[in-house]
Amino acid sequence: MDIGMVGLGRMGANMVRRLLRAGHRCVAYDRSAEAVHTLVADGAVGATSEEAFVQALSTPRVIWIMVPAAFVDDAITRLTPMLSPGDIVIDGGNSMFQDDIARASRLAATGLHYVDVGVSGGVFGLERGYCLMIGGEQETVRHLQPVFATLAPGAHSAPPTVGRASHTTSTAADGYLHCGGAGAGHFVKMVHNAIEYGMMAAYAEGFNLLSHANAGRASQTHDAETTPLRHPEHYQYDFDIGEIAELWRRGSVIPSWLLDLSAQAFAGDPTLDAYSGRVSDSGEGRWALAAANDLAVPVHVLSASLFERFGSRGHADFQNRLLSALRHQFGGHAEKPVP
Repeated sequence: MDIGMVGLGRMGANMVRRLLRAGHRCVAYDRSAEAVHTLVADGAVGATSEEAFVQALSTPRVIWIMVPAAFVDDAITRLTPMLSPGDIVIDGGNSMFQDDIARASRLAATGLHYVDVGVSGGVFGLERGYCLMIGGEQETVRHLQPVFATLAPGAHSAPPTVGRASHTTSTAADGYLHCGGAGAGHFVKMVHNAIEYGMMAAYAEGFNLLSHANAGRASQTHDAETTPLRHPEHYQYDFDIGEIAELWRRGSVIPSWLLDLSAQAFAGDPTLDAYSGRVSDSGEGRWALAAANDLAVPVHVLSASLFERFGSRGHADFQNRLLSALRHQFGGHAEKPVP
């Protein structure tokens, strides 16, 4: 199939490479000429301008936009005047599902089709494949099936689920699924990423607890501002965190790719000194909480994991200073210096 890719970052470029390997013709465009040249060397057709990019595609054109959510509307606005009725615009970034609903309606008025695709797989997707959560019109999604089937991991990537009907016509077992109408793909991806936040936080908190299990070996402070460790002899463990991560990868009930990546991180940097601990969020967790609020669905773990990220960036500093101030005001408690 003929397909164009706008945005050749870490994921977009590797998606093009995976498509090229399967024989698809790919036209590549990015504001970075170097990124385009790199993919031309891999077999893509390079475009130096948006006009050249559109002209290089056969009709009906299939244009996959792989840019940060904040730039999607701008990209669509620039491309739309050059497109023809029947062309298909795909947003494969992490857009808010409500934006998809508006875009699909707006583009439909000009005869264009819009598909939203939540893409999971990260920088490893070139070899592992990408999990694709798809929203849009059924016929349009069906037309794009060769692309989705190429990018997805395939049924061999996981063993069959016990008890699941083997004759189902669903493509979920292949790693891609038409989830519903406009916005459905990004809604499912939004929840996926919120779950990811929660899982990452659970691993982080658990390993942090293990890393503090030797606190009983440290000298104990005894004053009015410090809760005493009642039984230091109970906390004398010097755990090898990396080895425990490796252990849990085998036969435990908490294995996952995130655990694999944790073990890999510990193997390269056992104390994670290369990281400051400032954790970003790209929006999906916030949108998931907003949806949960609209739908009156309790999401205790998802909300806590998002707020933890806010705290990691210093956004809790003021409230923590007020806590110290209040303790000093009502009880004369002096704030202890940072060790």
